[in-house]
Amino acid sequence: MSSSDVDAGPLAAEHLAALIRIPTVSASPTGVDATTHARAHAAHIAELHAVLSEMYPRLHAATTVRTIGRTGRLWHLPGGGTAAGARPTAPLVLMAHADVVPADEADGWTHPPFAGVVRDGTVFGRGTLDDKGALVVALEAFEGLLTEAWTPPRDVLVWVGGDEEVFGSDAREFAAWLREQDVRPWLVLDEGGAVVDAPLPFIDVEAAMVGVGEKGVMAVRLEATGDPGHASAPAGRSATERIARAVLRLRARPFPARLPEPARAMLRAFVPHATGPSRQLLRLLVAVPALTAFLFARLGGDAAALVRTTVAPTMLRGGTAVNVLPSTASATLNLRLALGTSTASAARRIARVVGDRSVRVVVMEREEATPAAPSDNAQFAAIRDAVAQAYPGAVVVPYIALAATDARHLQRDALETYRFAPLRMSTAQRATIHGVDERVEVDALARGVRFFRALLEDLR
Repeated sequence: MSSSDVDAGPLAAEHLAALIRIPTVSASPTGVDATTHARAHAAHIAELHAVLSEMYPRLHAATTVRTIGRTGRLWHLPGGGTAAGARPTAPLVLMAHADVVPADEADGWTHPPFAGVVRDGTVFGRGTLDDKGALVVALEAFEGLLTEAWTPPRDVLVWVGGDEEVFGSDAREFAAWLREQDVRPWLVLDEGGAVVDAPLPFIDVEAAMVGVGEKGVMAVRLEATGDPGHASAPAGRSATERIARAVLRLRARPFPARLPEPARAMLRAFVPHATGPSRQLLRLLVAVPALTAFLFARLGGDAAALVRTTVAPTMLRGGTAVNVLPSTASATLNLRLALGTSTASAARRIARVVGDRSVRVVVMEREEATPAAPSDNAQFAAIRDAVAQAYPGAVVVPYIALAATDARHLQRDALETYRFAPLRMSTAQRATIHGVDERVEVDALARGVRFFRALLEDLR
């Protein structure tokens, strides 16, 4: 990186710390009225945008700003030859979200989660990685380029959502706005992947993991009824027993494992960077996807989630007293659907595996898996070239994002949608996302600014 890029790190850290101090927690705390919290959250998002307008005056002066949804904000920077206010044509869309998940200092944070502490080359606080850090480095790059009288060759839309962490509607309304305006983005880039070390147990190389698609999301409730009575004389199968049996059956018969093509492309990309037996193993995994799916499923964790639809029981309810058989019981399941698996087929399979007509399967929420973006086009090449400027030597690899992002709402209309935050994250750091001591290095922020500068400067 150049000296100017390195200098960008401390300023980005200062700006990020200021945003961390605004507690933009979108989830309503227990015991707080949802409407009251929604108003408070909207006020915090408004405060954040007021701070951004002060931090990045040139960007705000050069863009048309509009509110879409309850807390979403869209900035439109016209490209060369496009009149201000005109309908954007095939724009670059950069996405981020300003809301964060809750954090409790009592959980053992080194620094208070909303204090925005910068110490020893690191910014601490909730949102540093998810997702205010990525937002800041993008805006730093914009502000720097506009200082140099730069004009993008095509329109650029910067979207900042305010309810991503609660699966809100802001991004859905943004996607609807794009359709209404008949705008099909050239490239969409949102959070998701990052620059990681040792991405696989037998691969010791820095990799920029670029999400080309993401799994679907589904919330299902299993409901059972039974005859209430005294626990001293149980008869028949109670509602709680039916629910327990249903959950155990789903665990015993997981969804079938299948290696999706983006995961196969990921393994293929690592082959040149492996040596000895590891290279031979990778070649085998690429050549025999059925074997790979079987092995990954046996490994469990992220590896298993990569090759199958996952089912996680997250809430169990039933009973009012220790000595009373409940008349009803339920279990709530969180499903993450593999690419190619529909929510309808997943619901049918759950009912079939449970195999109990007394247990009702209720689909509470559903979001289909996205299609997979290509990794052999000009858009992916643009991301790869920008990574090379910020992280020389890093391998750029496609993968399937396991968690949900706002980008899923755009990908059905704009296939060229990718998920990548240009920040270096160690394994320990990635564990702090939604956890304790979330943090980002100042050097990673500097490199993130370099990534976005390169992406924007080379825009065609």
